Amino acid sequence: MKWTSRQMMAVALARQVEDGKIYIIGTGLPLLGAALAKNTHAPKATLIFESGIMDGSPKTLPFSVADIRLNHQASALLPQYRYFGLLALLGPAGRIAAGFLGGAQIDPYGNLNSTAIGPYAKPKNRFSGSGGANGIATYCDTIITMKHEARRFAPQVDYITSPGWLNGPGGREKAGLDGRRGPRAVITELGILRFGEEDKRMYLAEYFPGITPDQIAHNTGFELDTSRAVESAPPSPEALEILTHRLETTTHGEE
Repeated sequence: MKWTSRQMMAVALARQVEDGKIYIIGTGLPLLGAALAKNTHAPKATLIFESGIMDGSPKTLPFSVADIRLNHQASALLPQYRYFGLLALLGPAGRIAAGFLGGAQIDPYGNLNSTAIGPYAKPKNRFSGSGGANGIATYCDTIITMKHEARRFAPQVDYITSPGWLNGPGGREKAGLDGRRGPRAVITELGILRFGEEDKRMYLAEYFPGITPDQIAHNTGFELDTSRAVESAPPSPEALEILTHRLETTTHGEE
């Protein structure tokens, strides 16, 4: 069966979701991946959203985290301040498996910039900023989605909006953050990158079918270890059926 790069990313994201665990989900591809997981191997995963919806089970893809379709079988709809309180309570306790984030830039240690390109005071481009992303990156493990381009995978981000492993081993602890939490995976349209247990530096873990490690290295703006990379398993027929005929009924195109 044929699939799009968007669908391959959604499948890769869904594979990060384990049944019975709690995840913080944002708009876009993370929402699609999480919905696919709920409709396949992880029906008892708990999805929580910044809008305050807790434990929704969308049967079609919502347009945003405030879309009423997220209310399907939801356990609660909380005021937003209670969502942030829940994050601060459950995150440090390790009860949230991961939060899904994105950004405009990422560096080898998973630090994310969603604030500004160029000098902060006089940037070339200014973006919407943190929202709830900094709180998620502070308290929880994270799974990051990015467009794989050399200018986005930078040796150093122009501004740290959401902390990754900061400057490497011990960096989070020195900054007063929990060193047990941090970025776990970066998923792009080309493959999956992870972080070394010892050096906390990004490396290529998987490349998607039809992609080569050299392609990924060429589109990364810093030196990338590709020696451990393996080819990802393709999407299953079941996953493609659910994506194409249920979740993505209005979004068949590539991103």
